[in-house]
Order: sequence, then structure tokens, then C-alpha cells
Amino acid sequence: MTTALPGSPFLAYRGQDLYLEDVSLRELALTHGTPLYVYSRQAMLAALAPYQRALKGRAHLVCYAVKANSNIAVLQTFAQAGCGFDIVSSGELARVLAAGGDPAKVVFSGVGKTRQEMAEALQAGVKCFNVESTAELEVLSDVAAGLKLTARISLRVNPDVDAGTHPYISTGLKGNKFGIAHELAVQTYQRAASLPGIDVVGIDCHIGSQITDTGPYLDALDRVLDLVEAIEAAGVKIHHLDLGGGLGITYTDEKPPAADELIGLLLTRIDARGHGHREVMFEPGRSLVGNAGVLLTEVMFLKPGEQKNFCVVDAAMNDLMRPALYEAYMGIVNLRQRTDTPAVVWDVVGPVCESGDWLGRDRALNVQPGDVLAVLSAGAYGMTMASNYNTRGRAAEVMVDGAQTWVIRERESVRELFSQERLLPAK
Repeated sequence: MTTALPGSPFLAYRGQDLYLEDVSLRELALTHGTPLYVYSRQAMLAALAPYQRALKGRAHLVCYAVKANSNIAVLQTFAQAGCGFDIVSSGELARVLAAGGDPAKVVFSGVGKTRQEMAEALQAGVKCFNVESTAELEVLSDVAAGLKLTARISLRVNPDVDAGTHPYISTGLKGNKFGIAHELAVQTYQRAASLPGIDVVGIDCHIGSQITDTGPYLDALDRVLDLVEAIEAAGVKIHHLDLGGGLGITYTDEKPPAADELIGLLLTRIDARGHGHREVMFEPGRSLVGNAGVLLTEVMFLKPGEQKNFCVVDAAMNDLMRPALYEAYMGIVNLRQRTDTPAVVWDVVGPVCESGDWLGRDRALNVQPGDVLAVLSAGAYGMTMASNYNTRGRAAEVMVDGAQTWVIRERESVRELFSQERLLPAK
């Protein structure tokens, strides 16, 4: 008997054991140890398919947001599927190139690009810089002119639209650090068009992450199209519309729109307003990889208490920061469905010396020491936000495709963690 879990048809119990595609997660934990990130390649491609289907026949580019999961095997998967990439550092650019990505399909976002990063991206030949301030625009012009190169740019405009998501991942309001204020956009485009080494090619807008409603997207699009019309009336041509990413996934009971449904609504609005001739770009991250991954962690101790029961596992906030950082809910299940022990309500916590080190609160689990749990929907903003706090090596990563598995990152050893450090000279 097969029982699928919410969020991904590729994750299901077969009998008593949990499988990702055709691979037993329990066997992977025994083979590779825990904590362990495991990703489904088929789930990633299935999440990409509705984006590509909805955009077929249009001038378009889907740029995977590297920050969501930057493992080079993940990037390779999307590069081979025809994607471009949205990067926020020269380190991410290096990863894209190492994975076989095409720099001519790369957009460079982020509020704090250094001169060195700008130079590296220009020399690599990226498609576009998403510029986020007038100060950045001036510096980019200087760097490009100095190299005798041209920086193709769009301005990231801040439409002051509430995405209705967590404050830490909302990016389109006046109080956020991102983008150029809506009311300053036209004059900033005029300035951009006058600068040496700058070629204006588009407009960019990204209002946040984990968005589960189409309304904010449509509101932001209308404000962007208003700006495009004003910018072109001021004499500056706009060739592409970059509408960002941010589409949410199901962590618990969220019901985000399907990607093709959302894109269909946006394209209909674009066409209705006479902008259907422009290239359209999207920058999905979480929606492509979030429900494609799990974090496996072994139960070390059960610690019942008067007020709380604690299930102590070997994964911690350094492995998965989202619960501690956002108080994010992520599903947690036992890899083996137990019938020999009653369900008890536990706080699932890690070994790091912080009270904020928890993966899930008040979870009813049938669990015993030695069991392995799966933290669900861990494919996005999991390993990319991991650290070595408490001198803990980061987890290994495995990719699954059907019945095949590959280790795509080795587990870090303790010695590797301080291999770049040096003792002081002996006195």
C-alpha cells in the first residue's frame, strides 16, 4: 500500500517505510548517516514543468533563484532543463558556471554588489544586472566603462505592495531595503540611459517569498506596467519584464496557486494592456525545490518533562535555520510508521546550546530512540543557510532519481572546519 504525503507525490509510505521516488529513506540514513539532506530530481523537474508549459510560445526565461538551494548538482539539473539563473553574489555565479550554466542566461540581483563582483559578472557576460539603487547604478557605470564593457541593466522597482508573507521575506514595501522607490523610477531610468557603459534593457520587480495568493502579483504587475508606460514616454525603451519569483509551497495547509495558473493570469493582464511583445522573465526558487527535499535526523534521546516533552535529534539549527529564524512550520514524520508505541506530543529539538534550537514544536509522534525522522519541505533555504555553529560539520547531501542515488556533497569533517585557521607563533 502506498500513502503519499502532502506537498509532493514523490514522497510516500510504501508499507511501513517512507520512500522518496523509488528509494527507501531509511536505507539512505543507514548508508550515509544523519543529518542528511535528500533531494528528488524528478520532483524538481515536475515543479519546473508548469512554468515552462505556461510560457511556451512566448519570449521568456525562467531563472532559478540560486539562493534557494545552491548545490551544483541542483544547478546542473536546471541548466540541463534550459533554465537561466538568478544570482546574488559572485560566489553564486561561480557555482552556476561550475554546473554548466550559461552566463548569458544569468541575472545578477542583490542590494550590495561589490566592484569586484560587478567586474566578474561583466567579464563572464551575464544577461542583466538588476540594479537596486542609484548609488549602485553609478558604480556599475564606472566599473563597466573602466573595463570598456557594457552592463545591461534593469532597475528593481519597489511597488509598495504587501505580499502578505512573513516580514523577513517580504521585499516589496517602502520599509524594505530592496529596490528603487516607485515614485523615483522614471528619473532613475533617465539617469541610467545617460550613463556610459550602461544599456537599459528591462524592469524588475520582486515582492517577497512564500506568497500564496495571486492578488499581490497582479497588483504589483499593474504598477510595473504603469511605470513601463511612463518610462517609455520619457524616452527610455524597456525590452523585458522581470516579474521575480516568490510563489509559495505547501508546508502544512497552504494552498498556493499552481505556477501555470499564476503565470496565465499575469500573461493575460500583460496582453490586455498591450505589452505582450516584451520578453517575460521569472525567478522561482522555493517553488522549484522546496518540496523536493527532506532532512533526515536520528532520534538520540527522549526527555519527558512536566511542561514539555523533548525529542532530542542529531540535526540542529545550524543544519536547518528556518524554524529558529522565522518560526517556520515544517512537517516532521517518522521514516517508519510505528504501531508499537503511542503518539506523544514532543518538541523536536537539536543539540546546539541555544533555546532557539528547535525543528518543530508540539508534534504528535510515535517515536523511540534510534528512529530516524524526516523534516519535510526542506529542499529550499535548508543547506544554503546551514552553518558550522558549535563546530558542527554540515550535513551530506544526496540526489535521488528513480532508484538511483548520488552523493552530491560529502559530509564535512571537524578537521576541515578549522583547516584554514592558524595558531599564534610559539613564545
